[in-house]
Amino acid sequence: MTDTTPPALRAFDEPTRRVPGRWIAGFAVAWLGIWMAQLTPVQLLLPEQIDAIAPQGDGVQSVVAFGIISGIAGAFALVVYPLAGALSDRTTSRFGRRKPWILGGALVFAAALVLLGLQETMVGVGVFWVLAIVGFCVLTAALTAMISDQVPVGQRGVASAWISAPQAVGLILGVLLVVALELTVLLGYVVVAALLLALIIPFLVITPDARLDRADRPAFSAKTLLAGFWISPTRYPDFAWTLLGRILVNIGNALGTTLLLFFLIYGLGSEDAETDLLILIVVYTVFIVMSSLVVGQWSDRVGRRKPFVVFSAGMQAIAALLLAFVPEYGVALVASAFLGVGYGAFLSVDQALATQVLPDATARGKDLGVMNIATTVPQAVAPLLGAGIVALVATLTGTVATGFVGLFLVSGVVTILGALAVLPVRSVR
Repeated sequence: MTDTTPPALRAFDEPTRRVPGRWIAGFAVAWLGIWMAQLTPVQLLLPEQIDAIAPQGDGVQSVVAFGIISGIAGAFALVVYPLAGALSDRTTSRFGRRKPWILGGALVFAAALVLLGLQETMVGVGVFWVLAIVGFCVLTAALTAMISDQVPVGQRGVASAWISAPQAVGLILGVLLVVALELTVLLGYVVVAALLLALIIPFLVITPDARLDRADRPAFSAKTLLAGFWISPTRYPDFAWTLLGRILVNIGNALGTTLLLFFLIYGLGSEDAETDLLILIVVYTVFIVMSSLVVGQWSDRVGRRKPFVVFSAGMQAIAALLLAFVPEYGVALVASAFLGVGYGAFLSVDQALATQVLPDATARGKDLGVMNIATTVPQAVAPLLGAGIVALVATLTGTVATGFVGLFLVSGVVTILGALAVLPVRSVR
């Protein structure tokens, strides 16, 4: 029987055919739903829910509770990301390797968000936010692997840009929906969960996914699976440096963004923190979309990744240091622009860089799952780390506001270290 599967859709082949516009469009729409469902809770719904449960007026306790819950979710993501990727690498479903995990993760994510909205205790909030992050990790581990499966190297900057641009748009749309429609926390969760499922479906319908024959499935055992999570930095130094750079830049970014609502309330004394946050997000969104699309395409054209990663980290560091040394709302608007330019460039180019340093074509999902830990876990752990910094500095100085100064200083330093970490990468310019 003649195999008519296009070369780019064979399970382990390096893709060479450019993906069409409908693939990019479906991919972008899927990520729009994902980011709306993940970032709207992180930036608005979850902090509001926690602040309502915590003793009124105790900003430090709210920040710490948010940090602990996020940190626990991050610990689960540390395991789930590579595990989901490894399992999708070995999936022999007639629907393909990645699609079952994309759909399954989306269903878990959406259901957990709805149940999260019903919680009135810190324990309940923690349990269902962890479950939501598990669904998010399963979904995005499989979806990200489709770049390595189907997109040629010369198109990966553009494809990766359509992960980052929807991140900014999804955040602003989600927050705008909640604020403009004056939704309750529960309704906010329900709306973003419904949009998640609605926007994932088109990509699953229009996109082919190569089937893996059982005879070609990599060997599977608990020992093999666990051993695969360790990727030797001495054998694969480029992978290790890229991973380290991604961890540091994402920690720096998350320290500067995940506690913004609390910064506005307790650091700047905002009387309308929700509206102020929305304006900051609008500024951030405009610049992140422009930067990600322009820089991603530019990187593909010149065939270089590292200079753009260094530039992006530097812009984010400037934003953090502005907030640290001049903690005023007007300066925060300028910092949002710098942060958008920097993070938009980083997300598009660093993702393309990551796909070019993978050690094994048969384990793309697992290896990208390991790499994606460096995106999700810092975002989950940073609130806990940030809460500790804020609480420590606030205790030493006597004011919560100065705690945020320390937070942004650390954010800037860590981001700069992330930029330096990618310089030793040799296989990619």
